[in-house]
Amino acid sequence: MAPKVVLVTGCSRYLGGHLAARFAANPDVERVLGVDTEPPSRDLRRRMGRAEFVRADIRNPLIAKVIATAGVDTVVHASVSANPAGPSGRTAMKEMNVIGTMQLLAACQKSPHVRKLVVKSTSAVYGSSSRDPAVFTEEMGPKDLPSSGYAKDAVEVEGYLRGFCRRRPDVSVTTLRFTNFIGPRIDSVLTRYFALPVVPTVLGYDARVQLLHSEDALAVLERATMHDLPGVFNVGADGVLLLSQAIRRAGKLPLPVPSGAVPGVGRLFRSARLVDFSPDQMRFLNWGRVVDTTRLKRDFGFTPRWTTQQAFDDYVSGRGMRPVIDPELVTSVERGVLDLAARLR
Repeated sequence: MAPKVVLVTGCSRYLGGHLAARFAANPDVERVLGVDTEPPSRDLRRRMGRAEFVRADIRNPLIAKVIATAGVDTVVHASVSANPAGPSGRTAMKEMNVIGTMQLLAACQKSPHVRKLVVKSTSAVYGSSSRDPAVFTEEMGPKDLPSSGYAKDAVEVEGYLRGFCRRRPDVSVTTLRFTNFIGPRIDSVLTRYFALPVVPTVLGYDARVQLLHSEDALAVLERATMHDLPGVFNVGADGVLLLSQAIRRAGKLPLPVPSGAVPGVGRLFRSARLVDFSPDQMRFLNWGRVVDTTRLKRDFGFTPRWTTQQAFDDYVSGRGMRPVIDPELVTSVERGVLDLAARLR
C-alpha cells in the first residue's frame, strides 16, 4: 500500500530535498513533510512544491511530536551525512548522525501510525583494509571495524536500527548501503577531491572505486518508500574504476604521497578548506571498496541506469572540468615513448 503521510529528514540538502520533491509530485501521497535544522535554498524549496518544510532538529525529542501530530506513516531518514561543515563540523556531524538517529527511532517506536522506515546507510560499514574480499555481500562484516568518522557513525546507526526492528517488528524497515554518490550536482568530500587541480594519492596504492549516480540514488530511495521492500541492500552501479583511471578521466594530475606523509597532507588540505579528509576516507583511498548488488537487482527489482564509469563521466562533463594538461599532448608523449621502445627492441 502506498504511503499517505511521508516525512523526509535532511530536506535542505540535495538528496532529501529532491526526494521530498518527488513525493510531492506523486498524487498518491497525501502529505509530505521535509525536516531539517536549516531551510532549503530558494531553488530547492520551489522544487519541493507542496511539500511542507518543518524546521526541527531530529536530535531533539520534540521530533516525536512532529511525527505524532502529522500522523506520519512513513519515515525516510536521508540526513545521515559524511560531509562535516565548519570548524566543529565533525562533532556536529556525529551528533546528527548518531544522536539524531536515536531520537528519530525513539519517535518512530512511540508512534502507532508509523508503518515504514527507510534509512540511507553506506557501504562504509564494511570498512577498507588490505584483508577485504573482492566484493562485499550484505551478509559480510568488516575485516577491520571502522574506528572513527562517518563509517563508525554508520555502524552505530545500523546497530540502533536492528534494535528498533526487534522492538517494532510490525514496521517495514529498509536499509540501503549506498556506495559513494557522484554527479554534477553532488557536493561531497569525493567530488571536491576529484576537482582538485593536483590530486594526492597514496604511493604504491591504486584503490578500486565503485560509485552511484545521484539520480539512481533518488530512484532507489523513492522505490523503497513507495513499495514494501524490507531488508538490507547494497546499492552501487555496475563496474569499477581504479583511482588512477578516475583521476585521468577527470583530466587531473596525480600526486603520489608516501603513506607516512598522508596525515600531514590531509591536515594541509583541511586547513586550506579544500577537502576535509577523515581517517576512514584516507583508508578508502588506500584500498577502495566494492559491493555485490545481486540482491538489489534480484530482490529489490532495481538496476542502476548509469555504470560507475558513466556516472563519473557525467560528473566530469556536468562540472565543466578541464584537463590541467592537454590530452593531445599526453597522447603525443605516449606515442613517442612507444615508438622509442619499439626502435630499441
